[in-house]
Amino acid sequence: MSNLETQHLIDSSNHSSATTVAAFQHHPRPPPSTNSKLLRPITSLILQPLQWLKMLSSELNPSFILGIFLVYGLSQGFSASFFKVVTDYYWKDVQKVQPSKVQVFIGLYHIPWVMKPIWGLMTDVFPVMGYKRRPYFIVAGVVGVVAATMVAQGGARVGVGAALWCLIAIAAGMAMADVTIDACIARNSIEMKALAPDMQSLCGVCSSVGALVGYSTSGFFVHHLGPQIALGLLAIPAASQIFLGFVIYEKKTFDDSSANKKQAIIENLGGALKGMYETIQFPQVWKPSLYMYLSLALSFSTHEGQFYWYTDPKAGPAFSQELVGMVHAIGALASIVGVLIYHKLLKDYSFRNLLFFAQLVYGLSGMLDLMFILRWNLAIGLPDYLFVVLEECVSRIVSRVRWMPMIVLSTTLCPIGIEGTFFALLMSIDSLGSLSSKWGGAIILHVFHVTRTDFANLWLVILIRNFLRIATLSFIFLVPNTDRLEPGSKSTDIETNGDNLQLLPLKERDEV
Repeated sequence: MSNLETQHLIDSSNHSSATTVAAFQHHPRPPPSTNSKLLRPITSLILQPLQWLKMLSSELNPSFILGIFLVYGLSQGFSASFFKVVTDYYWKDVQKVQPSKVQVFIGLYHIPWVMKPIWGLMTDVFPVMGYKRRPYFIVAGVVGVVAATMVAQGGARVGVGAALWCLIAIAAGMAMADVTIDACIARNSIEMKALAPDMQSLCGVCSSVGALVGYSTSGFFVHHLGPQIALGLLAIPAASQIFLGFVIYEKKTFDDSSANKKQAIIENLGGALKGMYETIQFPQVWKPSLYMYLSLALSFSTHEGQFYWYTDPKAGPAFSQELVGMVHAIGALASIVGVLIYHKLLKDYSFRNLLFFAQLVYGLSGMLDLMFILRWNLAIGLPDYLFVVLEECVSRIVSRVRWMPMIVLSTTLCPIGIEGTFFALLMSIDSLGSLSSKWGGAIILHVFHVTRTDFANLWLVILIRNFLRIATLSFIFLVPNTDRLEPGSKSTDIETNGDNLQLLPLKERDEV
């Protein structure tokens, strides 16, 4: 500043020159710019998820968070999405199987998930070398690695039966790892009920991000490596489960004699079975469980018929392998949006009201599939690729909003001590519903003669599916009209011996 400007400031002030100079020295910098003000909310938006993760890590064991990332993100998210796309092309292009038969095969993939109570029972009451969780992560990883390697090396030489067994084994590895981490989630949800929605939100985000990566890369690898070689890449997520089994911290559950171990296992097994039997009889347990099954079973899956149609060069839009993967990847992004909508806006609503409107929108949104099959999108000026992206986004958001409250409800129903077994039982009901949906879809595709080349009745199949989705609303009374539910285990408080697994809240571990 020049002397003339300084003198002007002095002359225009009623204060002394010393006061003016002091004021000038206290304000040497210009006011903050508009850009810095805009950066603050952006920075806050970026830091908010990190702060949320820090909060969860402070309340829960960090190894538990690692398990969610590896199992839900890499195994369930990436592997399941990659598996879905690659196996569709494997059956269609390598084994050349009809869509109705593929629907049956997909139903068989769900058998390991239906068996989740068995895996859960093993993790709760059958420790291996004194550990309840670590060995089952390792076994799940080994099964996945071996199965993925076998189907990749065999390629087209593998018969339909052998290939099906390998793919079921890959699904079994995913299911075993899922049960093991779900046992930890259920236990933490019981001990810290306020964090149950946060844990499910974290699982949902990890799963959706993993699915985004899996879907976006699946078409590329199918195109450049072929379906059978691409399936071999699933050995990598399976190997991460082996790694988790070695690094996760867990205390041994038994240090006494072999006879005492057998006696304790027998007692725990009897207690677990008794606890499951008593808990499932509570109306607040079996009623929502029945609704979960019906809401899935009555929504017949027509995926394979639609997949064969939109990849057909004559009847459908002939989508490329890369485009199919990218459409699913965009759907995974939409799934993340669904998790955020639930977490930010809907998690405090009652289960019944939320599920009612979610199921209603789910049934109505299915009409977008019907519009696509009938090519009404072209009549209104929307190209195929744009319309299918719109349909996928709507379907994923609604499905996630519909699914999250059912999972949160399930975690609150598990008795302490057999939380792994009972949560696995509830999730097996979900898997049984999915299996029924796949096989129901296979029957209806077969009855209406939807084949690899004949899609004349596909629109009618989808219309029937949509009506069944809406019909599910008649069972909404089975869902409790509350936003919180105390565990149905007040009379079945079964605390298994030596349950000192370090995947519990830190406060709880400090007391042990």
